[in-house]
Amino acid sequence: MSDFIYLASQSPRRRQLLEQLGVRYELLLPDDDEDTEAIEAVLPGEAPARYVRRVTGLKLDAAAQRLRRRGLPRAPVLCSDTTVALGRTIYGKPEDERDAARMLRELSGSTHRVLTAVALQNGSRRHEALSDSRVTFAALSPRQIREYVATGEPMGKAGAYAVQGRAAAFITRINGSYPGIMGLPLHETAQLLRACGIAA
Repeated sequence: MSDFIYLASQSPRRRQLLEQLGVRYELLLPDDDEDTEAIEAVLPGEAPARYVRRVTGLKLDAAAQRLRRRGLPRAPVLCSDTTVALGRTIYGKPEDERDAARMLRELSGSTHRVLTAVALQNGSRRHEALSDSRVTFAALSPRQIREYVATGEPMGKAGAYAVQGRAAAFITRINGSYPGIMGLPLHETAQLLRACGIAA
């Protein structure tokens, strides 16, 4: 039984959340030549929950191959992916500031879902979970959107916002897992870790 796990994520928020659980981890980040963007492409007509589960599974497959290729000590590997959805429309990371502003305009004054899938590979066994939360935004003025986009915070974030950042001022209601919206649902993650014999 391992006393640590590998975290296959570049997100500082996921590291922070894992530290909150008191779990020892090593980062298992992609090589420079790995095409991580291609993994996140949405298939035509794909439902948000199916999409986020599939992408998390592909990220975990890539991380498991990375572990073998590098000849690292064996330990469970944790992967996670978050997407924002309004109806069946999936909002990934914005391509640029204009795209970020478009997303925020569309999310303004409505309730959207934040789906975070978590997967943990332990030897040949894989454990998976899905966190599904709802977030309601107040109506945002063009100026609010412009000023928020100018901070740079929306870039690299699903749905073009960070719940733990300045966008918290836009949120009127949350129903679900706050850490799940941040990128790693702690209740579900702890359950997966315990299933692998890791205290969390």
